Amino acid sequence: MNLKVKEICRDKGLTITLLAEKLNIKQESLSRAINGNPTIETLEKIAVALDVPIAELFEKPNASAFQCPKCGVSLHVEIK
Repeated sequence: MNLKVKEICRDKGLTITLLAEKLNIKQESLSRAINGNPTIETLEKIAVALDVPIAELFEKPNASAFQCPKCGVSLHVEIK
């Protein structure tokens, strides 16, 4: 499953470790959930902890927005 949890955390100034602490679980457990096949209950808890709708965890990035694979900076392209 391809989730945007890491990107949302980065946008909110959180680390996966801090998110795991908010969820009261180990960082390793959260990483397995993010990179594996989490339950709907886990997804709901993550969404609540991040204060986002659950659907935002799944949304694909905007076609005009790119993220640098080296530094993670968001780049926005405007076509005129």
